[in-house]
Amino acid sequence: MDKNFNLNELAMMTGFTTRTLRNYLNQGLLHGEKIDGVWQFSAEEADRFFREPFVKEGLRIKRNAVVFDFLADTAKRGNRACVILDLPVSDEEGEAVSAFFCGKMMQASDAVFTYNRDRGVSRVILTGPEDQVAEILRDYYKGE
Repeated sequence: MDKNFNLNELAMMTGFTTRTLRNYLNQGLLHGEKIDGVWQFSAEEADRFFREPFVKEGLRIKRNAVVFDFLADTAKRGNRACVILDLPVSDEEGEAVSAFFCGKMMQASDAVFTYNRDRGVSRVILTGPEDQVAEILRDYYKGE
């Protein structure tokens, strides 16, 4: 599978802003190519970027913040869910996992998702309204 990610998809996966990712591009921490004026990043480049020590620590902090913010929010309006999936999958399957959740997040109105791949395990953290999270998980396990 030759999945490419754009800047918005990388921002969605990492929790970094597109501005931060552009700074990483300028600093040489992130490498991609512009195709028709849109930054594109291969799955291999995304994985390499995620493994950079400086970036890896930032990703860990962002992931922890998603879960902490969910737990700390005591004024939730309506049912909300936070799900952490640890999926021991191949690199190719990991690309498919990240592509699936990126696609779903483009359609979700109030859900948040982070993705990380480390030592053969893809970790997905998904938070949002209970019905949206449940629907995304149903679609994932149905293979849609």
